[in-house]
Amino acid sequence: MDLALKPEHKAFSDEVRDFTRKNLSPATREKTFSGKHYDRDDHMVWQQALGKKGWLAYTWPKKHGGPGWDVTQRFLFENVLAEEGAPRILPFGPKMVGPVIYTFGNEEQKARFLPGIRESTVSWCQGYSEPGAGSDLANLRTKADRDGDHYVVNGQKTWTSYAHWGDWIFCLVRTGASAKPQEGISFLLIDMKTPGVTVRPIIMLDGAHAVNDVFLDNVKVPAANLVGKENEGWTCAKFLLANERLGIAEVPSSKRGVSMLRALSDDPSMAEKIADIDLQVQALEMSELRALSTMALGGAPGPEVSTLKVRGSEIQQRIAELAMEAVGEYAAPYQPGMLFHDTNETPVGPDHAPPAAPRYFNMRKTSIYGGSTEIQKNIVSKMVLGL
Repeated sequence: MDLALKPEHKAFSDEVRDFTRKNLSPATREKTFSGKHYDRDDHMVWQQALGKKGWLAYTWPKKHGGPGWDVTQRFLFENVLAEEGAPRILPFGPKMVGPVIYTFGNEEQKARFLPGIRESTVSWCQGYSEPGAGSDLANLRTKADRDGDHYVVNGQKTWTSYAHWGDWIFCLVRTGASAKPQEGISFLLIDMKTPGVTVRPIIMLDGAHAVNDVFLDNVKVPAANLVGKENEGWTCAKFLLANERLGIAEVPSSKRGVSMLRALSDDPSMAEKIADIDLQVQALEMSELRALSTMALGGAPGPEVSTLKVRGSEIQQRIAELAMEAVGEYAAPYQPGMLFHDTNETPVGPDHAPPAAPRYFNMRKTSIYGGSTEIQKNIVSKMVLGL
């Protein structure tokens, strides 16, 4: 794997940086570096700018409307955006359901759904987890019964990120009875405006409304919205989860987090801890580059991406722990309200103190969502080590 940058890659990096500085709102950038919450416009305005440039679906091949970048361009793009304070691209459309549709969908579905995903004019959310079926996703109970040219869907999804912003939701639903829980599951696309869809907010410890419960009560979904074959949706689910876990590693944002830690403290003992986590981030980055190189040669994310998910989650949590340690006693006053852009509150302690505790508590989720650490270790044991 050649990591030396070619002149054209240096020019590409400069182009991405120039575009970001011209198109990213200063207010959005300030939220990134101050640890404040984004609102919907922060994401949508930025993503639509990327969409117009043809860069939002940056992991897609050219034949499906992506830029067809090589592994180095993809690496540089993600890192420059993180360095410049761009919000994370919401993955549900461009990194999750989009690749599922162009891989398993029919031509009509590709023509109908892919343009809105590439341009971020249609927003998506993920209907996977349920009460009692999170890490054990194959235990899902949301049911879709075929009725002529429609399915009638009943059930509940939970921890559904940004469902309150979503125009559509991609759902795993049970369409058939089987002795094996992974069988009898289908992958269905549901318009969130359909009668019977109800979204209820779940407010997190940091005060943010990012996740929701979604209730499906006799929701009629056209059979044309089935991606792939009926009862074979687990194939789509595994493909999507592999892509999701690769993204959860969040190496660029962790690199930004390390830089921000260095600005918080010059204590020698803290410097040693920051150097340690910096080395861990660099090691994770090399592992991610190996996975990207495999994909560049035509491969797909395999079970080894579970190791990236585990280490990426642990590193994000460690960075949050160190931020708490760096602000010391000023982390004790719990001030989640300070993370909202329009707050009139006065912070207790320095300006960088209020985000520390809310972020620490929020980061505990990283080792659970996208498949818990325990599940990932089982996958690695079975699929990588052959144990």
